Amino acid sequence: MVSGSRHPAERALRSSTEFFDFVEFTLSERSESKGCTSLTMTTENMIRLIAGLGNPGPEHAATRHNIGFMVVDQLVAQFGSTWEKSAKWDALSAKCGAVLLVKPISFMNRSGYPLFSVAQFYKIEPKEVLVVLDDFALPLGRLRLRARGGPGGHNGLESIIVQFGTEEIPRLRIGIGDAPREGSVDYVLSRFLDEEKPIARSAIDRAVEAVKCAIDNGLVSAMNIFNNPQETQET
Repeated sequence: MVSGSRHPAERALRSSTEFFDFVEFTLSERSESKGCTSLTMTTENMIRLIAGLGNPGPEHAATRHNIGFMVVDQLVAQFGSTWEKSAKWDALSAKCGAVLLVKPISFMNRSGYPLFSVAQFYKIEPKEVLVVLDDFALPLGRLRLRARGGPGGHNGLESIIVQFGTEEIPRLRIGIGDAPREGSVDYVLSRFLDEEKPIARSAIDRAVEAVKCAIDNGLVSAMNIFNNPQETQET
């Protein structure tokens, strides 16, 4: 059982706000970033919960598979919020404006269990959840927002779909580069190479802006901006 605010998994996950020795940023610079910044939900947008996916523990902290954690960590840091551990579910949560941010710490393959418990507790519908996750089928740094769809081979998203009983769950996929046909597990659990780190930093920054835009302006607006491959090249 994971309980208490001093659990080692929580301390390890909190360290990811520094982006594990390679994502360097200042809060003042990020708070002045362009785009949507208020995280003020409207009745038309209906995004009430942002779930970043990853694995707990320092051995996983800087891996490709944890880029979802990195995005929500940056959001929490920007808005001066803090992660809290509840005894009700195996996840960390934080409030940013009107939106709840969640990091399941049940390990990737069981992400759906705590996330579904949180959504039930706060009476949040599947369409009001935005899942942030890695995708080795996308080029490194590419973003792809979708309102629905299958898991696409991602075990964390599959767990969420099974627990919610629907594929009608918005998701933001972040490209971590093409995995080899054999050894994809080792690939997603590996760290970014030195030459990949600037692209990873940029992808995390743009993913944060995409989340803000989805909340403030709606998912369709965010899709029109951040699904554009040209946007990746220009930022």
